[in-house]
Amino acid sequence: MEKKDIKKVVLAYSGGLDTSIIIPWLKENYNNCEVIAVSGDVGQGTELDGLEEKALKTGASKLYVLDLKEEYVENYIWPCLKAGAEYEQYLLGTSHARPCIAKGLAEIAIKEGADAICHGCTGKGNDQVRFELTLKALAPEMEIIAPWREWDIVSREEEIEYAEAHNIPLKINRETNYSKDKNVWHLSHEGLDLEDPANEPMYNKEGFLEMSVSPENAPDVPTYVTIHFEQGVPTAIDGVEMKGLAIVEKLNELGGANGIGLLDIVENRLVGMKSRGVYETPGGAILYKAHELLEMICLDRDTQHYKKLVAQKFGEVVYNGLWFTPLREALSAFVDETQKTVTGDVKLKLYKGNIINAGLTSPYTLYDENVASFGDDGGAYNQKDAAGFINLFGLSIKVKALLDKQRNENN
Repeated sequence: MEKKDIKKVVLAYSGGLDTSIIIPWLKENYNNCEVIAVSGDVGQGTELDGLEEKALKTGASKLYVLDLKEEYVENYIWPCLKAGAEYEQYLLGTSHARPCIAKGLAEIAIKEGADAICHGCTGKGNDQVRFELTLKALAPEMEIIAPWREWDIVSREEEIEYAEAHNIPLKINRETNYSKDKNVWHLSHEGLDLEDPANEPMYNKEGFLEMSVSPENAPDVPTYVTIHFEQGVPTAIDGVEMKGLAIVEKLNELGGANGIGLLDIVENRLVGMKSRGVYETPGGAILYKAHELLEMICLDRDTQHYKKLVAQKFGEVVYNGLWFTPLREALSAFVDETQKTVTGDVKLKLYKGNIINAGLTSPYTLYDENVASFGDDGGAYNQKDAAGFINLFGLSIKVKALLDKQRNENN
């Protein structure tokens, strides 16, 4: 569409630096178009305080705040947890939040009869891909506006200058301008001193960590927690049944207090560059470990091994923004089949950043103590059978060795 034909724009609005300046920028560059702000609440907490007043003061005609927290946990986090999906150790906190938010964005844009959808993702990041691929799947005829690919602003410092020139209030300043993304699952930190991988993150600096404490500041006594799973989905903590969101929040509290879930990596972004990020995922780290341990006794060997290949692919698909695709749906179907017997209890010991296995039980366990025992197994396993197995399993090794010997002797 031509700029002059765009009369109504739905904006993915967080109230942060990028989206705060986008509202006046859209009105300046798109013929004073109507801007409808949409914020998807996936657990940002106090970041949403005062958002409506700010959006309206900076030029939006209205603000939708969509409560997506339960949907985010049930429909995006749990499928990834069941898959064991991660990307280079990263537990996908931003990756699976974006399609959830973009889905809500598309629904509002269609409802409002908007001409275009706008997002504040930079041209260097992964989120532009995640937002736009979701919009292509759910609102394929909608125009997409990405200011970072249009305007002359080239840095966050220039964004701040634009905001100051337009009297837009900001919660950040030039000295503490980390780029952060927070939701119920995680908090990410990028920028400033973190851009140099040689710099240790300032874990003990007041205000740096928000969901956790550093391991050295965690209690000197361990915390025990028992998590119950039903078909791969956590349903209770210490015998108390909870909804998914409450489980994540409770484990964030326990994990954060014990210095669990800190990750410092240089990851390979989809757009081709390496990027350093520090992540806090206390509850997520606990759940991934617990789920992996339960699968250890509930899945047969071949399924368990093959599922690790699927988990890697699943993680790449989600990281690359391909949530609403036939491949992701097919991978989820495979994962769901594997989870039919992943039911039971996992007891963990949390201690100074460590998640320690403290006991596993399941009605579907494949671990048989009689078979595995070093003692008298009551005839459950005939050790003499191992000889024939080894002879057949090692036949190719033996044949090669004999033929190599024969060839060497003939030479």
